[in-house]
Amino acid sequence: MSAPPEAGTISLRLVGSEARPLRSGVFPQYAVSVLFDTDLDAWRRGWRGTDRSPVHEGVVVAGETTRSVSSSGAQTTHVLSSPRIAYTLLGEPDSSTPVIAAVEEFLNTADDVAPTVFIDDITSTRMDRSACLAFLEAMVERVASAGGSLVIGCTPGSIDGVVLDRLIDVSTTVRMPDVGPIEAVERLRRNDPTTFGYVRQHWIEAGCGIEACDRNYPQAKQVHSCLSDPNTTSRTLGMALSGLASLSVIRTWGDTVGSTRYDLTTYDRAALTMVGLAFGVATDRLDIEQ
Repeated sequence: MSAPPEAGTISLRLVGSEARPLRSGVFPQYAVSVLFDTDLDAWRRGWRGTDRSPVHEGVVVAGETTRSVSSSGAQTTHVLSSPRIAYTLLGEPDSSTPVIAAVEEFLNTADDVAPTVFIDDITSTRMDRSACLAFLEAMVERVASAGGSLVIGCTPGSIDGVVLDRLIDVSTTVRMPDVGPIEAVERLRRNDPTTFGYVRQHWIEAGCGIEACDRNYPQAKQVHSCLSDPNTTSRTLGMALSGLASLSVIRTWGDTVGSTRYDLTTYDRAALTMVGLAFGVATDRLDIEQ
C-alpha cells in the first residue's frame, strides 16, 4: 500500500507522455500542490488515478492556466464547500515571491501532519536561471522546516542544465521512464573511463556550447569559441562532445579528414537531460526510484 513519503525526502520525477503520473505511488495526508502547467480542475481530477487522495490539500495555481479561473490577475484564496481543499490563484505572478508565500501559508496550517509538497513541472515556471535556482532553494528550505517531503516534476529537454544539476544535488531520488540512459552511461564508464570523466565534468558546458553554436557541422574548437568564460579547453570540450555522441545526444558528421565534426542538427535536448540524470545516478548523487 502507498504511504506518505518519508519526511525530508525530495523526489525528482520526469513528467510527460511516456512517464507515470507525478503523484502515482504517493499517499499524502496533507498535500500542498504548486501548479505551473496544470489546470486546477485537471489536477483535482488527477487524484482519481492515484491510490487515494489527500485528506486535506492546499493548491497554489501560478501558471498560464490561472487565466481560465481568474480574470482580474489579483491573488485570491478560496475554500471549496468540501473542507478538504483550498486553493490560491496568483494570476501568473512576475516573481516566485508570492508563490513561496502562498506555499508557506498552507504549510503553516499543516499542524502536526508532515506535508507532501508537489511541484507539477518546474520547467514551466518561466523563470530565468537565477530566479529558478532561488525558488528551488526557498522551496527546499520551507519544506524541510515543515518536516515534509517534496515531489518535483520535470519535463526532459525543457530544463536549464545548471538548474538540473542543482536539482540532482538537492534530490534524494529520481524517477525516469527509461533506465536505458543509465545503462549507457555505465557502459561508457566500463569501456572508456577517460571519456566518462570528461562528460561527467563538462556535460553542462557542452550543452551550452551546442546551443550557442550557429554552425550545423562544427569542430570542437568552433563550439568552444561560442562559450563565454568557459571552464573547458577546446580539447576537453571535444572529449565531452565525443562522449555525448556515443550517448546519442548528438552525432558525428560522416567521415572527415582531420578533426571530428559534430552534426548539431541531430542534437536531442531531452537526451541531454537524461544523460545528466544518468550521471547523477552513476556517481551516487541520486538513487533511482523504482
